Amino acid sequence: MDPSEYCREVETYLCRKNEGHLVRIVGPAFEQVCGWAASGVPLKVVFRGIDQYCERYYAKGPRRRPIRIEFCEADVLDLFDAWRRAIGVTAPTTGETDEQSAPRKASLTVHIERAIARLATVRGAPGRVAVLDDVVDDAVRELEALNRDARQARGEARARIVDALAAMDRRVIDASIAAIDAAAAATLRREAEAELAPFGSRLSPDARARAATAAFERLARETLGIPVISYE
Repeated sequence: MDPSEYCREVETYLCRKNEGHLVRIVGPAFEQVCGWAASGVPLKVVFRGIDQYCERYYAKGPRRRPIRIEFCEADVLDLFDAWRRAIGVTAPTTGETDEQSAPRKASLTVHIERAIARLATVRGAPGRVAVLDDVVDDAVRELEALNRDARQARGEARARIVDALAAMDRRVIDASIAAIDAAAAATLRREAEAELAPFGSRLSPDARARAATAAFERLARETLGIPVISYE
């Protein structure tokens, strides 16, 4: 996408989040957002970063001032790092390693509890795919059973729980993909390819195929609200 068009899309989304109040992306802010475009930050990642900042901001009380895109940069870049790790692509070298930029990892029990809570919202969400109800219910029951042992688990016992989470995640995402109709799946695959376009020259054919699959699965999760159950 042309950087100017990319900026217009971000500006339009930011204005909606500001309840229609016009917040222009100009000057240093324009250069900042053009930098995101050049680095290959998908628009959906930018939008989620804006959403994430807005949720924290509004949780503090009544809105006091329009939200500017500069305020959202840390959220956007953190989410972009997570996106890159999830699909296995690298960003241009900036002198900062993934280890330095990665957020602190949640404990095993906290991770399981979050997965249970997010799956519960999927179960009762409007427009849910009903065929997934049994899959989600089974996953919640398994997670609740694993969580009883997770706090005290060490060594091999902990490794078995982590392996069980990975296997469960694979079952749930496979069932989720199977539940998406062919037209919607084709749209998500095109979107996944568009997200990867800025990284095409950096990926071998095999790596690109793996990244495309990972990007498609991530979009399928977003579409259906399926959390990442595996723990890495």
